[in-house]
Amino acid sequence: MSDPLSFLLVAATIVVIAAMAVGATLIGWRGWLRLKQLEVNQTQEGKPRSTIAARIELADLRERVRKLEAIADGSDI
Repeated sequence: MSDPLSFLLVAATIVVIAAMAVGATLIGWRGWLRLKQLEVNQTQEGKPRSTIAARIELADLRERVRKLEAIADGSDI
């Protein structure tokens, strides 16, 4: 690996792979933001959220409260 061309090739490959990973992450991030924007717009228009989603969210909140109460009591979960 003492050849400068080999070093340059490895470095270029790493840069290309990193750029591809960043690009894929950025596409996913934009998609997630778009999804959240659609959810906010849907709830702002007065359309009710689906009952299944509301139940899941409520169950999640209850679980968080249970965990916080356990922490406050000093007991392990």
